[in-house]
Amino acid sequence: MTYKKPKIVFYIENFIRYFYPKALCRLRINSILSNIEKRKDYDYILDRVNYYNKMNESFTLGNEGVKIKDFRYFTKVKKLSAYFFDTYEYIRFFPVTNMFAFIFSDLTYVPSVPSIVKSRPVAGDNRNSVILKLNKIRHYVFVKDKKTFIEKDNKIIFYAHLINKPHRIDFMKKYFGHPQCICGSIKNHESLPKDWFVKKISIKKHLTHKFVLALEGNDVATNLKWIMSSNSLAVTPELKYETWFMEGRLIPDFHYVRIKADYSDLCERMNYYIENPTEAEKIIKNANEYVAQFKNKKREKIISVLVLQKYFQFLIG
Repeated sequence: MTYKKPKIVFYIENFIRYFYPKALCRLRINSILSNIEKRKDYDYILDRVNYYNKMNESFTLGNEGVKIKDFRYFTKVKKLSAYFFDTYEYIRFFPVTNMFAFIFSDLTYVPSVPSIVKSRPVAGDNRNSVILKLNKIRHYVFVKDKKTFIEKDNKIIFYAHLINKPHRIDFMKKYFGHPQCICGSIKNHESLPKDWFVKKISIKKHLTHKFVLALEGNDVATNLKWIMSSNSLAVTPELKYETWFMEGRLIPDFHYVRIKADYSDLCERMNYYIENPTEAEKIIKNANEYVAQFKNKKREKIISVLVLQKYFQFLIG
């Protein structure tokens, strides 16, 4: 059903990579990037590299950077090991004296110096936010959905973390108990009504519904990626943040169903696609095709290395 990698496999693979000789890693960069200009998708690769890394002038890091040789799992990033390993997978190909800055969190602002990040605001000047594909094990889960849109029930589901997320709580206040909505908090808390609490369910059970709500959390909505790989429709207001998934390039009502920020047109939008399943299936097809571009592992590796290469090309010192 899903492509999610077991955590034990993730950590075994990454510790093997971590202890692989660094000198050999740096010798491999030429083989990774060899003849990429001759690839049929070369322009596509450059487009994505320049989307993730928008740097266009030289910069310095001052005291904000760390040398690659000092970027270690057993130091200050220990509690963020998924972020660490996803960065280390590509940073290891560069000279150990190179410096870089990073912020490992659900980032909703642009750093003061160019930094490696997982997420950034879509709007405004976000050049200092250089995106890598971080926390892959959690965010890049895709599915094989055997149930067609027509076969699914006519409801929307929203099971999520609500604590300290007022926009999600606002949705619950408006739609909890609504006959077309199945919603709840997957974590109980004294600040929330007790009847909002629900137990987690599988992605497979989510996808028995025609619609799945993808409300942004601390930054992006984690579930947006697996919804868009399924035969259900992703439903969300305008997206404010983006990651390696390039949420800023998603087109409303082409890749997902956009609703108003106050959720007031939710049922109207749902009923339209219930009554017009062919339109729904067009969006699902577009969403599936968008997701497909992230499944080419070799190309994803090339893009990641080039994003970092561009970073170091503009770095002074």
